[in-house]
Amino acid sequence: MRVFAALLAGLILFVSLCMAQSSPVPPSVVITHVTVINPGANSIRKDQTVSIASHNIVAVVDAANYQPAKNIRVIDGTGQYLIPGLWDMHVHSAFGNWFPGAREIILPLFIANGVTGVRDMGGDLPYLQQWSKEIAEERIVGPRMVISGPMLDGYLPDATLRFPSSLPITTPESAVQAVDLLKKMGADFIKVQSLISHDAYLAAAAEAHKQNLPIVGHVPDKVRLKEVVQAGQKSVEHLMGIFEGCSTEEEKFIQGQGNLKLLMATQDQQRCDELIKLLAENQTWQVPTLAWQRGGTFLDQRDLKHQPLDKYVPAYWRDVTWKRFTDQMMPDLLHDPLSLRQEYFAGNLKMVGAMHHAGVPFMAGTDAAPGVYIMPGFSLHDELANFVEAGFTPMEALQTATSNPAKFLGMEDSLGSIDPGKVADLVLLGGDPLSDIKNTQKINAVFANGRFYDRAALNAIFTQVEAAAKSK
Repeated sequence: MRVFAALLAGLILFVSLCMAQSSPVPPSVVITHVTVINPGANSIRKDQTVSIASHNIVAVVDAANYQPAKNIRVIDGTGQYLIPGLWDMHVHSAFGNWFPGAREIILPLFIANGVTGVRDMGGDLPYLQQWSKEIAEERIVGPRMVISGPMLDGYLPDATLRFPSSLPITTPESAVQAVDLLKKMGADFIKVQSLISHDAYLAAAAEAHKQNLPIVGHVPDKVRLKEVVQAGQKSVEHLMGIFEGCSTEEEKFIQGQGNLKLLMATQDQQRCDELIKLLAENQTWQVPTLAWQRGGTFLDQRDLKHQPLDKYVPAYWRDVTWKRFTDQMMPDLLHDPLSLRQEYFAGNLKMVGAMHHAGVPFMAGTDAAPGVYIMPGFSLHDELANFVEAGFTPMEALQTATSNPAKFLGMEDSLGSIDPGKVADLVLLGGDPLSDIKNTQKINAVFANGRFYDRAALNAIFTQVEAAAKSK
């Protein structure tokens, strides 16, 4: 009977390989005796064998009695855990002159941290498209990318734009023109910023829907969260609009007359409940970027001169980009006492938990690298821990960076789970992330589009990034 079981397991694997392969490339790697975690299905399968050929997973079978064929690299996964590749759904990389060396630093840091996919939320489109092509051709190391290109924003009072990689929007007509231009340039979606006017925002949203482009991003300063939901915005970043919408003084915030003290003092539970219900009914995705919310809210409390990841940071990022950003933020930050800011961030965690339990969908995003020392790749693991702190189970936290992004992007047929036929975006962990979410940092190997990086290769990436940072 045991001989029959062994033959049957081998036959199943052989048939799966033959059916899944579209080229003569044989299976290249087999991970055996591993625990497979599929967050989207809340599934934990112990003692599995996972076979990878070229870019794809070709079989997932019980490891019992399985004997691998010759000339296949076999990884003993005993005591290890395999999860789908992680996504950071809010990043910036090719961002004007802010981050020199991004191609050699930001992109490989994602892979070295198990982040195999990113949603770039504002950047220089030709560079990003070229990088994406080079990654797909395995000429450089980096994650798969979905890209907005330049953001739609309004002018500051001094007639400048706050961020690079932005298109100035002054009228509803210019909003329509910008959406049409980005469509022609091949943008995957439209990202809106904070200073776009009320009417221009609505025009951009309508044109984006007409062009079949998702619209995502901020809740603009002059727009209510309720209006953003009604306009069909697919995701909202940084918990924008929710606290203002919960306030009995929402109109003052729309007019630019609010402050943090007023915001926290005027929260109304009934208004909150109604807004959260609206978000849940419309399945308006939230990307709270808690890593940056925490980092920015307590920026004055951080020891920026002694950061453990500083060796991966070019001097220009630290001394020019982040310093300028810090200098801009600090006056307003210090206007509010620390106790009030602590109350506000605790409110962020509570709000995320309340939304989650009401059925509002979430994704993990960090705002790397513009967030000061919000380091690409590393920060995604911080964000997963933040979700757990907000009341998610570890499995639910994993969903925000695996199955949920796949669902949001309409890529569930190829990404987000460990199943035959799916793309081999995988992370092999040395600890159980369901017992401690911080175990997502115990990375033993990464597969990115089937490209295999063992621990030695990942260490080499870190060494190369450190050298690149020193040269910039």
